[in-house]
Amino acid sequence: MPLVKVEMLKGKSKEFKKTVLDCVHDGLMDSIGIEGWDRFQRIAEYEKDNFEIPSFKSDDFMIIEMTIFPGRTKEQKGKAIEMITDNLKNRLSIDPGDVFVIIKEPPLENWGMNGHQKE
Repeated sequence: MPLVKVEMLKGKSKEFKKTVLDCVHDGLMDSIGIEGWDRFQRIAEYEKDNFEIPSFKSDDFMIIEMTIFPGRTKEQKGKAIEMITDNLKNRLSIDPGDVFVIIKEPPLENWGMNGHQKE
């Protein structure tokens, strides 16, 4: 159950944003084997003055933050990063240098779903 947050500059079309989310989801399905229904994703958009990035990055720059259950291998996580970045490049022509990915793995005891702590 990945929780995905994509941060980007404001101004992209609805179709662009949907494609970004599809690129992330497809990469996660292919790399770590999540189910098709397992889509807990959101996009946070910022005005330029609220999203400071280096001048050599483009307006397509984005930060993709994924919080996942622990237990995936280093190889699976690496494959997820590569597949998501490749999907964005192939489908939206986003330069891989404009994609930052961070994966967080809090212990199961820090997850609560349906009113219950995971074990």
